[in-house]
Amino acid sequence: MALVRILVDGYSLLHAWRDLAPGKPRHSAVARDELVRQLTQYQDATGTPITVIFDGNRPPGGVPLEHSTREVEILYTKAGQTADQLIERATHRLAAFGEVLVVTNDHAERDTVSSVGGMTSDCENFIRTMDLARIELRGQVEGRNLKERNRFKRPR
Repeated sequence: MALVRILVDGYSLLHAWRDLAPGKPRHSAVARDELVRQLTQYQDATGTPITVIFDGNRPPGGVPLEHSTREVEILYTKAGQTADQLIERATHRLAAFGEVLVVTNDHAERDTVSSVGGMTSDCENFIRTMDLARIELRGQVEGRNLKERNRFKRPR
């Protein structure tokens, strides 16, 4: 089965990714925006839709930089809900359409997701996967650019 969606526990990934938005609090809008930017780049490289879920209502004040799209969906839980609950429900519903990958460092959550048919990754492994995909995409773009430049070179 093909991978149909990646579900990310937003704050779990933010806390694990220390190099992301250095000097900014992990729950800050700047850190969330940078996470969404990185996930968007990964989605561009892989083509797999991503849903990132943050615990808690959207913080008040200011217009957030992140906007949901079909490719990268950004969700905030309602009062009384947790990201884990949304992830479990989404995994169960999406499993019928293909593989679902859940990214979290919560061991109990990974066990629950596995029991409803999802695949899991800890945050550190997913960060490495994202880095490798970015490097691979950069190499493909550079190779394509070189090929295009060479196509227009004429012998002297």
